[in-house]
Amino acid sequence: MARTGRRPGTTRTREEILRAARLDFSEKGYEGTSVRGIARRAGVDPSLVHHYFGTKDQVFAAAMELPYDPGELLERIMLDDPEHDPAEAVVRAFLRVWGDEHGRAPFLALFRSAMTSEQAAEVLRGFMTDVLVRRIAPKLGVEPLRAALISSQLFGMVLVRHVVRVEPLASADPEEVVARYAPAVRLVMGLPSGVGRISTEAGRPVDGAADLPD
Repeated sequence: MARTGRRPGTTRTREEILRAARLDFSEKGYEGTSVRGIARRAGVDPSLVHHYFGTKDQVFAAAMELPYDPGELLERIMLDDPEHDPAEAVVRAFLRVWGDEHGRAPFLALFRSAMTSEQAAEVLRGFMTDVLVRRIAPKLGVEPLRAALISSQLFGMVLVRHVVRVEPLASADPEEVVARYAPAVRLVMGLPSGVGRISTEAGRPVDGAADLPD
Protein backbone atom coordinates (compact mmCIF):
# COMPACT_ATOMS: atom_id res chain seq x y z
CA MET A 1 0.00 0.00 0.00
CA ALA A 2 1.33 3.42 -0.94
CA ARG A 3 2.27 5.67 1.95
CA THR A 4 0.41 8.94 2.38
CA GLY A 5 1.24 12.14 4.20
CA ARG A 6 4.23 14.42 3.97
CA ARG A 7 7.12 13.51 1.74
CA PRO A 8 10.31 12.14 3.26
CA GLY A 9 13.61 13.78 2.38
CA THR A 10 14.80 13.37 -1.22
CA THR A 11 17.49 14.92 -3.36
CA ARG A 12 14.93 17.56 -4.38
CA THR A 13 13.69 18.32 -0.88
CA ARG A 14 16.23 21.05 -0.12
CA GLU A 15 15.35 23.04 -3.25
CA GLU A 16 11.63 22.60 -2.64
CA ILE A 17 12.05 23.96 0.89
CA LEU A 18 14.03 26.93 -0.44
CA ARG A 19 11.37 27.66 -3.04
CA ALA A 20 8.63 27.51 -0.39
CA ALA A 21 10.67 29.74 1.93
CA ARG A 22 11.20 32.39 -0.76
CA LEU A 23 7.48 32.49 -1.47
CA ASP A 24 6.54 32.64 2.22
CA PHE A 25 9.05 35.38 3.05
CA SER A 26 7.96 37.40 0.01
CA GLU A 27 4.26 37.12 0.87
CA LYS A 28 4.36 37.32 4.67
CA GLY A 29 7.62 39.07 5.50
CA TYR A 30 10.18 37.83 7.99
CA GLU A 31 8.06 38.04 11.14
CA GLY A 32 5.02 36.40 9.54
CA THR A 33 6.95 33.40 8.24
CA SER A 34 7.51 30.27 10.33
CA VAL A 35 9.37 27.01 9.87
CA ARG A 36 6.06 25.17 10.14
CA GLY A 37 4.53 27.36 7.46
CA ILE A 38 7.47 26.79 5.13
CA ALA A 39 7.26 23.03 5.74
CA ARG A 40 3.52 23.07 5.08
CA ARG A 41 4.02 24.85 1.77
CA ALA A 42 6.82 22.49 0.74
CA GLY A 43 4.79 19.45 1.77
CA VAL A 44 7.41 18.16 4.19
CA ASP A 45 7.73 17.65 7.92
CA PRO A 46 9.15 20.65 9.85
CA SER A 47 11.97 18.43 11.09
CA LEU A 48 13.30 18.28 7.52
CA VAL A 49 13.51 22.07 7.40
CA HIS A 50 15.56 22.00 10.61
CA HIS A 51 17.64 19.14 9.24
CA TYR A 52 18.64 20.99 6.07
CA PHE A 53 18.89 24.54 7.40
CA GLY A 54 18.50 24.80 11.18
CA THR A 55 16.67 27.86 12.50
CA LYS A 56 14.34 30.22 10.68
CA ASP A 57 17.20 32.74 10.48
CA GLN A 58 19.30 30.17 8.66
CA VAL A 59 16.45 29.30 6.30
CA PHE A 60 16.08 33.00 5.57
CA ALA A 61 19.77 33.45 4.82
CA ALA A 62 19.77 30.46 2.46
CA ALA A 63 16.54 31.52 0.75
CA MET A 64 17.92 34.96 -0.03
CA GLU A 65 20.68 33.53 -2.20
CA LEU A 66 19.56 34.81 -5.56
CA PRO A 67 18.70 32.24 -8.26
CA TYR A 68 20.91 34.13 -10.74
CA ASP A 69 23.96 36.37 -10.80
CA PRO A 70 22.80 39.99 -11.34
CA GLY A 71 26.18 41.01 -12.72
CA GLU A 72 26.16 38.19 -15.26
CA LEU A 73 22.57 39.00 -16.22
CA LEU A 74 23.52 42.61 -16.92
CA GLU A 75 26.61 41.52 -18.86
CA ARG A 76 24.52 39.20 -21.05
CA ILE A 77 22.08 42.00 -21.82
CA MET A 78 24.92 44.37 -22.72
CA LEU A 79 26.77 41.79 -24.82
CA ASP A 80 23.62 41.14 -26.84
CA ASP A 81 24.03 44.68 -28.19
CA PRO A 82 27.38 46.29 -27.22
CA GLU A 83 26.31 49.67 -28.64
CA HIS A 84 23.11 49.71 -26.60
CA ASP A 85 22.29 52.52 -24.21
CA PRO A 86 23.63 51.40 -20.78
CA ALA A 87 20.68 53.05 -19.02
CA GLU A 88 18.29 50.97 -21.11
CA ALA A 89 20.33 47.84 -20.37
CA VAL A 90 20.03 48.39 -16.61
CA VAL A 91 16.29 49.12 -16.68
CA ARG A 92 15.69 46.12 -18.93
CA ALA A 93 17.66 43.85 -16.57
CA PHE A 94 15.57 44.92 -13.57
CA LEU A 95 12.31 44.47 -15.46
CA ARG A 96 13.38 41.04 -16.68
CA VAL A 97 14.14 39.84 -13.15
CA TRP A 98 11.04 41.33 -11.55
CA GLY A 99 8.81 40.15 -14.39
CA ASP A 100 9.39 36.57 -13.24
CA GLU A 101 7.52 35.49 -10.07
CA HIS A 102 10.37 33.41 -8.70
CA GLY A 103 13.00 35.92 -9.72
CA ARG A 104 11.39 38.72 -7.73
CA ALA A 105 10.40 36.60 -4.71
CA PRO A 106 13.78 37.03 -2.92
CA PHE A 107 13.63 40.80 -3.41
CA LEU A 108 10.05 41.01 -2.13
CA ALA A 109 11.04 38.99 0.91
CA LEU A 110 13.96 41.29 1.61
CA PHE A 111 12.00 44.51 1.28
CA ARG A 112 9.04 43.35 3.35
CA SER A 113 11.17 41.69 6.01
CA ALA A 114 13.55 44.67 6.29
CA MET A 115 10.67 46.69 7.73
CA THR A 116 10.54 44.50 10.85
CA SER A 117 13.86 42.65 11.03
CA GLU A 118 17.32 44.16 11.39
CA GLN A 119 18.76 40.93 10.00
CA ALA A 120 16.66 41.34 6.87
CA ALA A 121 17.68 45.00 6.61
CA GLU A 122 21.32 43.93 6.88
CA VAL A 123 20.85 41.34 4.12
CA LEU A 124 19.25 43.97 1.88
CA ARG A 125 22.03 46.47 2.59
CA GLY A 126 24.60 43.81 1.86
CA PHE A 127 22.99 42.94 -1.46
CA MET A 128 22.68 46.55 -2.59
CA THR A 129 26.23 47.39 -1.50
CA ASP A 130 28.08 44.29 -2.67
CA VAL A 131 26.21 43.49 -5.86
CA LEU A 132 24.79 46.76 -7.13
CA VAL A 133 27.39 49.26 -5.93
CA ARG A 134 30.65 47.28 -5.89
CA ARG A 135 30.09 44.84 -8.74
CA ILE A 136 27.71 46.40 -11.23
CA ALA A 137 28.80 50.04 -10.86
CA PRO A 138 32.30 49.39 -12.30
CA LYS A 139 30.75 47.57 -15.26
CA LEU A 140 28.72 50.69 -15.97
CA GLY A 141 31.62 53.03 -15.32
CA VAL A 142 29.81 55.00 -12.61
CA GLU A 143 30.92 56.04 -9.15
CA PRO A 144 29.38 54.40 -6.03
CA LEU A 145 27.09 57.33 -5.15
CA ARG A 146 25.59 57.35 -8.63
CA ALA A 147 25.15 53.57 -8.43
CA ALA A 148 23.30 53.88 -5.11
CA LEU A 149 21.03 56.56 -6.56
CA ILE A 150 20.31 54.41 -9.61
CA SER A 151 19.47 51.48 -7.32
CA SER A 152 17.01 53.70 -5.46
CA GLN A 153 15.39 54.71 -8.75
CA LEU A 154 15.06 51.19 -10.06
CA PHE A 155 13.87 49.52 -6.88
CA GLY A 156 11.29 52.27 -6.42
CA MET A 157 10.01 51.74 -9.95
CA VAL A 158 9.71 47.96 -9.70
CA LEU A 159 8.07 48.13 -6.26
CA VAL A 160 5.41 50.49 -7.58
CA ARG A 161 4.96 48.26 -10.63
CA HIS A 162 4.93 44.82 -8.97
CA VAL A 163 4.01 45.39 -5.30
CA VAL A 164 1.79 48.47 -5.11
CA ARG A 165 0.71 47.80 -8.71
CA VAL A 166 -0.15 51.36 -9.66
CA GLU A 167 -1.73 51.64 -13.10
CA PRO A 168 -0.89 52.23 -15.86
CA LEU A 169 2.65 51.30 -14.80
CA ALA A 170 1.64 47.88 -13.44
CA SER A 171 0.40 46.61 -16.81
CA ALA A 172 2.61 48.66 -19.13
CA ASP A 173 4.67 46.84 -21.75
CA PRO A 174 8.24 46.36 -20.44
CA GLU A 175 9.82 47.93 -23.52
CA GLU A 176 7.65 51.01 -23.16
CA VAL A 177 8.78 51.31 -19.54
CA VAL A 178 12.40 51.00 -20.69
CA ALA A 179 11.95 53.74 -23.28
CA ARG A 180 10.28 56.14 -20.85
CA TYR A 181 12.34 55.43 -17.72
CA ALA A 182 15.84 55.05 -19.13
CA PRO A 183 16.32 58.83 -19.68
CA ALA A 184 15.97 59.42 -15.93
CA VAL A 185 18.51 56.69 -15.17
CA ARG A 186 20.80 58.06 -17.87
CA LEU A 187 20.78 61.47 -16.19
CA VAL A 188 21.89 60.01 -12.85
CA MET A 189 24.59 58.01 -14.65
CA GLY A 190 25.95 61.32 -15.88
CA LEU A 191 25.48 60.42 -19.53
CA PRO A 192 24.48 62.95 -22.17
CA SER A 193 21.04 62.53 -23.68
CA GLY A 194 20.81 59.87 -26.35
CA VAL A 195 22.56 56.54 -26.60
CA GLY A 196 25.71 56.18 -24.53
CA ARG A 197 28.58 53.72 -24.63
CA ILE A 198 29.18 51.24 -21.85
CA SER A 199 32.63 51.39 -20.30
CA THR A 200 34.66 48.23 -20.75
CA GLU A 201 37.25 49.17 -18.14
CA ALA A 202 36.18 48.67 -14.53
CA GLY A 203 35.98 51.89 -12.60
CA ARG A 204 36.57 54.14 -15.62
CA PRO A 205 33.85 56.70 -16.40
CA VAL A 206 31.84 56.21 -19.56
CA ASP A 207 33.05 58.37 -22.44
CA GLY A 208 31.10 61.59 -22.61
CA ALA A 209 29.84 61.32 -19.04
CA ALA A 210 28.98 64.63 -17.49
CA ASP A 211 28.72 65.59 -13.85
CA LEU A 212 25.29 66.08 -12.39
CA PRO A 213 24.31 69.74 -12.05
CA ASP A 214 24.88 71.33 -8.65
